[in-house]
Amino acid sequence: MSLIVQKFGGTSVANTERLQNVADIVTSTYKAGNQVVVVVSAQGDTTDDFIEKAAAINENPSKREMDVLLSAGEQISMALLAMAIEKLGYPVVSLTGWQAGIETNRHHGDARIHRVTGERIRSELDSGRIVIVAGFQGIDKQEDITTLGRGGSDTTAVAIAASLRADLCQIYTDVDGVYTADPRLVDGARKLDAITYDEMLELATLGAQVLHNRSVEMAKKYNVDLEVVSSFTRNPGTKVKEGSNMEKMIVSGVARDNKCARVAVINLPDEPGFAFKVFSILAKNKINVDIILQSVGRDNKKTISFTVNQDDAERTRQILMDNKDLLRFEDVSVNTGVAKVSIVGAGMASNPGVAATMFEALAAAQINIRMISTSEIKISVLINEEDSDRAVRAIHDKFFNN
Repeated sequence: MSLIVQKFGGTSVANTERLQNVADIVTSTYKAGNQVVVVVSAQGDTTDDFIEKAAAINENPSKREMDVLLSAGEQISMALLAMAIEKLGYPVVSLTGWQAGIETNRHHGDARIHRVTGERIRSELDSGRIVIVAGFQGIDKQEDITTLGRGGSDTTAVAIAASLRADLCQIYTDVDGVYTADPRLVDGARKLDAITYDEMLELATLGAQVLHNRSVEMAKKYNVDLEVVSSFTRNPGTKVKEGSNMEKMIVSGVARDNKCARVAVINLPDEPGFAFKVFSILAKNKINVDIILQSVGRDNKKTISFTVNQDDAERTRQILMDNKDLLRFEDVSVNTGVAKVSIVGAGMASNPGVAATMFEALAAAQINIRMISTSEIKISVLINEEDSDRAVRAIHDKFFNN
């Protein structure tokens, strides 16, 4: 008997027909002799609808009360799915995050899981029941409801799989695996049979929306056997596991992120310590910085440019302006009309010329590069947002169709 954790996203449980489809998948797994834990997201656009309802009541509600509201979406899904499975004649129980023993820190809206006690889950499994858990939520030391941020149901599933030492954690979504690019954007995108944790983590962080990056990080840490599959086609999916160059591909995927912004701190003193001051102030304010570029100092001045999440752009500008006297810069410029396009591949480390090939593809498409960032398994470029679709297609065509 195997223990399998299955997570279903919002599109997979969006309506009655899809809930019944999920119930069929879950019960088929159970009938095959497995213990099954199911993690569900809120239906369709439920979370966005709740946010709109909150805004109509209070433009600035507390994060605690928002967590109470938003957690209801997953509870609706879990109850409806349990009812669908009951109708099929199978033993089932639904549990909220706190009932499942998911304990988090107090950071409302973006909490981190400290541990999953899982005692109630184990008890229900031992009783022969299918267990359905509300994703995206937990409880802090004060017994307040917390939520894990966008994509948090993936993290819930992996955390439960790690805690229970599950044999497999399947992430069901609206695509049947991990592709070399978004198949909705690139016609020639290819599905991968397997991808490394490191490659998947980079792709998830760089804008690929198949898996939440924190879930991949946790899967790697606890060596969780992870698989991305479609809830609609029932085709074999993509395995995410340890190892490198499993398909002997130099580049495993192309990703883009249109939710970034470029910030330039103009004419800082060209003296030791000022870069440290800029980024330490941002770090204290929980601003995550990605690509960084510093100009050559002239006239005892330099400009430092970097990228942040678009949602943090205005707050970043305000934080820097509040510290203008300390940092002694001339001005701050913010550009939200940019996008980050990246290639990822474990094979890049041992193959020279990958960057040149990427830049050649962009040059042929007449796309200008604003900033560049590299690591052993990724290369990212910042370009104009209006060029991002063309850039992804051009780069993918260069690496996968030549």
